[in-house]
Amino acid sequence: MGVYSVPANKRVKIAIDRGGTFTDIWARVENQQDIVLKLLSVDPSNYDDAPTEGIRRVLSIVRGEEVPRRTPLPKENLEYVRMGTTVATNALLERKGAKHALLVTKGFRDLLEIGYQSRPRLFDLNIVKSEVLYSEVQEVDERVTIEGFDEDIFGVHKATEEISGSLIRGSSGDMIRILTPLDEQAVRATLRDLRSRGTDTVAVCFAHSYIYPNHEARVGELALEEGFSHVSLSSAVAANMIKMVPRGSSASADAYLTPEIKKYLKGFVKGFEDGHLDDVKTDFMQSDGGLVGHKSFSGLKGILSGPAGGVVGFSRTSYVPETKVPIVGLDMGGTSTDVSRYGGVFEHVFETTTAGVTIQSPQLDINTVAAGGGSILAWRNGLLTVGPESASSHPGPACYRKGGPLAVTDANLFLGRLVPDFFPKIFGPNENEALDTEAVRHKFIELTKIINAETGKTMSPEEVAYGFLDVANEAMCRPIRALTEAKGYEIGKHNLAVFGGAGGQHACEIASKLGISTAIIHKYSSILSAYGMALANVVQEAQEPVNVSYIGPAIEALDSRLNELRSKVKQALLNENIKESDIDYEDYLNMRYQGTETAMMILRPASGSFKEAFLEQHLREFNFIFPESRPILVDDVRIRGIGGSGNVTADAERLQSDLQTLTFAPVKATTAEREIKTYFSGVGTVTTPVYLLENLHPGSIVAGPAMILDKTQSIVVVPSAQAKVLSAHVVIDIPRLGSIQTSSTAVDPIQLSVFAHRFMSIAEQMGRILQKTSMSLNIKERLDFSCAVFGPEGGLVANAPHVPVHLGSMSYAVKYQHELLKGKLQPGDVLVSNHPEAGGAHLPDVTVITPVFSKGNEIAFYVASRGHHTDIGGLGGTSMPPNSTELWQEGAAIKSFRLIHDGLFDEEGIKKILTAPGNFPGCTPSRRLDDNLSDLKAQVAANNKGMTLIQALMEEYGQDVVQLYMRAIQENAEIAVRAFLRQTLEKKGASFSGVDQMDNGSEMRLAVSIDPSGSATFDFTGTAPEMYSNMNAPPSITYSAIIYTLRLLIGIDIPLNQGCLAPISIILPKGCFLNPSAGAAVCAGNTQTSQRVVDIILKTFGAAAASHGCMNCLGFFGEVKNTDGTEHSYAFGETICGGSGATAIAHGASAVHTHMTNTRITDPETLERRYPVILREFAVRKGSGGKGRFSGGDGAVRDIECRQPIRFSVISERRAVAPYGMEDGGCGAKGVNYWVKRVEKEDGSGFEERWVNMGPKNMVSMKEGDRCIIYTPGGGGWGLVGKEAAVNGKVNGTKQQYPRAAGSVAATMNAQTESN
Repeated sequence: MGVYSVPANKRVKIAIDRGGTFTDIWARVENQQDIVLKLLSVDPSNYDDAPTEGIRRVLSIVRGEEVPRRTPLPKENLEYVRMGTTVATNALLERKGAKHALLVTKGFRDLLEIGYQSRPRLFDLNIVKSEVLYSEVQEVDERVTIEGFDEDIFGVHKATEEISGSLIRGSSGDMIRILTPLDEQAVRATLRDLRSRGTDTVAVCFAHSYIYPNHEARVGELALEEGFSHVSLSSAVAANMIKMVPRGSSASADAYLTPEIKKYLKGFVKGFEDGHLDDVKTDFMQSDGGLVGHKSFSGLKGILSGPAGGVVGFSRTSYVPETKVPIVGLDMGGTSTDVSRYGGVFEHVFETTTAGVTIQSPQLDINTVAAGGGSILAWRNGLLTVGPESASSHPGPACYRKGGPLAVTDANLFLGRLVPDFFPKIFGPNENEALDTEAVRHKFIELTKIINAETGKTMSPEEVAYGFLDVANEAMCRPIRALTEAKGYEIGKHNLAVFGGAGGQHACEIASKLGISTAIIHKYSSILSAYGMALANVVQEAQEPVNVSYIGPAIEALDSRLNELRSKVKQALLNENIKESDIDYEDYLNMRYQGTETAMMILRPASGSFKEAFLEQHLREFNFIFPESRPILVDDVRIRGIGGSGNVTADAERLQSDLQTLTFAPVKATTAEREIKTYFSGVGTVTTPVYLLENLHPGSIVAGPAMILDKTQSIVVVPSAQAKVLSAHVVIDIPRLGSIQTSSTAVDPIQLSVFAHRFMSIAEQMGRILQKTSMSLNIKERLDFSCAVFGPEGGLVANAPHVPVHLGSMSYAVKYQHELLKGKLQPGDVLVSNHPEAGGAHLPDVTVITPVFSKGNEIAFYVASRGHHTDIGGLGGTSMPPNSTELWQEGAAIKSFRLIHDGLFDEEGIKKILTAPGNFPGCTPSRRLDDNLSDLKAQVAANNKGMTLIQALMEEYGQDVVQLYMRAIQENAEIAVRAFLRQTLEKKGASFSGVDQMDNGSEMRLAVSIDPSGSATFDFTGTAPEMYSNMNAPPSITYSAIIYTLRLLIGIDIPLNQGCLAPISIILPKGCFLNPSAGAAVCAGNTQTSQRVVDIILKTFGAAAASHGCMNCLGFFGEVKNTDGTEHSYAFGETICGGSGATAIAHGASAVHTHMTNTRITDPETLERRYPVILREFAVRKGSGGKGRFSGGDGAVRDIECRQPIRFSVISERRAVAPYGMEDGGCGAKGVNYWVKRVEKEDGSGFEERWVNMGPKNMVSMKEGDRCIIYTPGGGGWGLVGKEAAVNGKVNGTKQQYPRAAGSVAATMNAQTESN
């Protein structure tokens, strides 16, 4: 390190990243060599706190004398200390935060337990929900709501004048109606009760507090008066945006984490002289990439503290403002990899799910993928899999000498991409041995024997090991593609910044897969998160809600609001000792089109026009903009103040300067430290020189194959690539790959695993486009849609985990069009269909189908998207009429229609179809044509994305190869299903059967028979005839239910495609209600009967008790009349959760969606802003689950009050026949639907309630003050109460594993998985 002497006017800058395993320290004294240290984050035998120990070691070096351990550290040499810490992250991941209570508006005690009602993993039979963070919840009798509603486009119901105590203008400008004033006396009593029982931390979340925080603020004051040590208000700690669920969850997370942060900081500062750091600039990294003073650091904003430092690090060291080439960051560690992007401005997300907790707070858009050095390698059902399970640090990979499994690190070691001699000898029982190469070699040889025996191949162990790396690389590429391409950026126009301990081993291959030609590795890449702290700025933010159109005088008013926020931010930064001259500001407006829910945070551009920037970003992300007449709304104003604070000069300028000025020459062969044998794809095992980075001078060129090592990482330079050594970077030039040569006749197991990722990635990206470009709440917010890829005959290839009820049925819609129009389609054609006879499910689910043509002008694939259109006409103004008996009563029926032909979108033709239902008795046309057309265009855009990606894949590999693997993926699914059926044959015998009964008495019968080949027959003979109702289900529904249930029973990831049904023969007698006649009503078959089909399959297989058995469909419809007589109609629909059935090893989950749906519930605040209703209660229906050894999950209660006359529609099941238990378990409670009428008392002295049972299916016209209350069924129980479990333990006790960062990609993936 050299000799350090510190003049009086020179002090040391220290930046620290305290990670889960290691703590990295970077320090600098000007004009002296940097200090870089790495030590264990937990080492109690040597020190109490790793950052404090790191500072001690730095000071010892700087002062030239040892600073004794466990004595207060001197401060006179400290210029600043900056730190990122995992204290909050670990407390959240490990669920070790502070005990606290949640105070919430009356009626919402279970708001955070239910969340958005979706289950975390779509195909888990035993559902494990994320646990809440609070210890108890108390309801507060207070309530406000928004006066007026968005669907009142004429403004006839909007109030303009305040009324004391009743109508108050909120911070957004909206009028707020006080329904129930805050009862301070009752609140104080609740607080005293909590304090008496030892609770001293509280979180508060009240409805609409983002624009009316008064009630929360007063409760906060009362809590402090009553002696609470910490209070988290949702209106103060979160991003203060609409949506009660994430804001309440954020308040709870802050109450859970901030006391832990304060406790840590209190101990940290005590480690210094005088027991404080008030005289040393001490900042902590926040999740948004900005520093904040240690006294202002909070748990909520510190969850991604460390990873945020890495993003700042690569952005400041690898992005060159002059060239403006955007950067993709790849931080590959031991258990996972973080992916992010930087294009000149930090990209933030404002609602994420981190460690199973929904957070509403600005965070850098960081996405974690479960592929790191410790990710476990496995051979499952004919596929190579990497992760998501990790070997962690104990037992660790096989080479760690702890008996661990094969992991990514082992593959790199086996292939010569790690050099054992350069690893510390810390392994073995005495922690003095090197990495165990022999154990790794043996395991790969044995695994290769198994793979070759199952596939008939003769692959070498090296080929298998490299195959696993290839699959791992593809897994990491998926979120990178989504992060860039789905936002409208071309991935090939980025550079790749690689950091983290394992990143350098994968940089070249990942860049090649992505079409990226340059990978950049900074000299501090292995400690880049710590270095990033030194490069960061102090940041303060302010944000407030507004509700205005971006037009005319409102623009000036918005500028005034921004100026007010700028003053607040400036003062906050001045309080952090930032000079005013060092402060820069970023102005943002959160903007969206009227009628959509996708707001975009728009940075004020150089031109100053927010509108121009909004239109540019909208066009880039969504490929369209609305007509000029569509208003642009502003939901929030935001200021980000950035204070320069002595941060270290970034190295990006050196990067550009070195590339322009250095003279480059090949490195001399004698410079190599040694030569080793390394395996590379395409060339096999070759002699590879190993260079030490410290021996390579700037200007050196290292041609691949080669390895470059420093003290903490290995950089692999593949053949044909070359690395340029600069003063602070290694830049690798990677040649672009041409078409990949892969056999078009023989299936390679490695490529099969890669193609499984590629096909699924295409379906996922289609879904992302559809969600973002759609207009309706049903598709955009509730995500009631699916996207899929199909073969040239319509067989399903890949279906992203969207809506289960769409899984198999879409294939039959595509096959119908393929047969109907064979030879008649041409490039550019787009088809629309929704008819049950044409493979449809029910009419609101509209399928858009696009053929994908090859260069030879033949159909090579199809892509399709299916979305639920709330209004396509129908009886009584709804497309889901509860009393329909004929198909024509359920809206527009489309067997086949060319939506686009010869490049023209046939708007008039589709309008004619959608308005045709108005010609039938009692029916109306679609009254939301704008929504229909916008959503159809969104589906077209999604299909276009899928088509483009498939054509690119065929360009990369060749059509024959892509179609070969398409068929192989389907065959792979067939193998997995046959294996499961053979296992079932051994356990249950060759035949078994089950019977269940619908609420109207109709029986459903199933007999399953299995033969030794793994083929099975599902015979529904004996099922009752079709019904004179809408509970009939087209055959496609049963196909979907069977695919879904097989995946559920198999219990591991398998490709979900046509191959799943290949071993299955399905007998559906014509005329039964699972195969009804043409023209029969079917709208509820999709939502209710589908659930009962899954139940009977699970019952027949003896797998689970009945779940709540329906989707509890609720809809309402109304009109707004303008003063001139014009009318605007609106419609809303949702499905409501219930209890899941218990199994032999687990209790059922409460208030969760099960089986064939997983749609999100609309947030209370969004519901009330958009429609004239008040959500009075949404809670768990306690005690409604069936009792048993394992109890069924409880149902839910949803209580909606009308503020205007509205027609309510309910379609439900399990109201007459209770969800059954299994093995003597109790039945779940039946559901019930109530109309609570507000009627005048007979004596005229006021009003009273009259409760009316609506039955399982009905439509009623409610008046202002009436309520619709839905009690959903519970799940059935399993086994007798008290009987000893046949299986030791239960799934409900399983500890959840969470990724540490979940940005926009993960949020979208989770939403698609959780919200169908």
